[in-house]
Amino acid sequence: MARTFNVAVAGATGAVGTQMVACLEERRFPVKMLRPLASERSLGRTVKFQGQEVPVEVLNEDSFRGIDVALFSAGASVSLKYGPIAAQSGAIVVDNSSAFRMDPDIPLVVPEVNPDDIGLYTKRGIIANPNCSTIQMVVVLKPIHDAARIKRVVVSTYQAVSGTGQKAVEELAAQVRALLSGQDPVSKVYPHRIAFNVLPHIDVFLDNGYTKEEMKMVNETRKIMGDDSIRVTATTARVPVFYGHSEAVNLETEKKLSVDQVREMLANAPGVKVVDEPGSRQYPMPLDAAGQDLTLVGRIREDESIAHGINLWIVADNIRKGAATNAVQIAEVLAEKYL
Repeated sequence: MARTFNVAVAGATGAVGTQMVACLEERRFPVKMLRPLASERSLGRTVKFQGQEVPVEVLNEDSFRGIDVALFSAGASVSLKYGPIAAQSGAIVVDNSSAFRMDPDIPLVVPEVNPDDIGLYTKRGIIANPNCSTIQMVVVLKPIHDAARIKRVVVSTYQAVSGTGQKAVEELAAQVRALLSGQDPVSKVYPHRIAFNVLPHIDVFLDNGYTKEEMKMVNETRKIMGDDSIRVTATTARVPVFYGHSEAVNLETEKKLSVDQVREMLANAPGVKVVDEPGSRQYPMPLDAAGQDLTLVGRIREDESIAHGINLWIVADNIRKGAATNAVQIAEVLAEKYL
């Protein structure tokens, strides 16, 4: 009989936590018992899992007794406090926040890219889930890097409001309704109106003029790819889209690759779907990516300004592959190889 596991989801009532529970069911992860955890604000709520309404429990220091895998999506401060407690209780933690990503003792994993790093969880009992915009990019970069070694990456992102959370989704909807009704929109989540606007500002600004989100993409890409020599520069922007991050990515490689070569290797890459028929106006869009786990790539073309350059357009569902699905995929590898 196949082994089953006790799974906790911390932050189970949030946008990503809700999707984690859904992914566990969709992907038929062998759950023996599910323990949804959240703050006291969620006391009395339930989450639906395998046809049952499972009561949400208040997260505390005793929440992880008897738990095999703990999926965290409750913010960095919660992860910093309770992640080590969960690990000490015997659970393997898969954390979706930024709390542990750049810790040298904690693996940062995208299963299609660096699955072997999952085995490094034994150092601290914690595995970090990368930033959503990093995940979808490295899934596409990996086969190209293996074939031709990427020297430099220039990426500009067009990120959906769901990356900020459910309140941002509600704010965009409310602002659109207000503007179409001739009323003044209210901005609480973002410093400026997001409806019918673009904000070149995600997370806080740092001393070097970049935002924290931009530097996450720089540092996380190098760590996941296992190559600190890759030069990366990023500009991240928030756009009035509910679900699905888009990225314009420019690569400079050591070896020259043709467009046909890139298309072929990406068509065979795990977790990637090529949507690239410009003649019939087929290219990746957030509407296509929403609700699925594949990372879509298109607009594949040579960069004619340099000798070995490729341009790509990459789109994925930031709540699924960019967060919840990636965490569950890590748990699947744990269950198959390590638990």
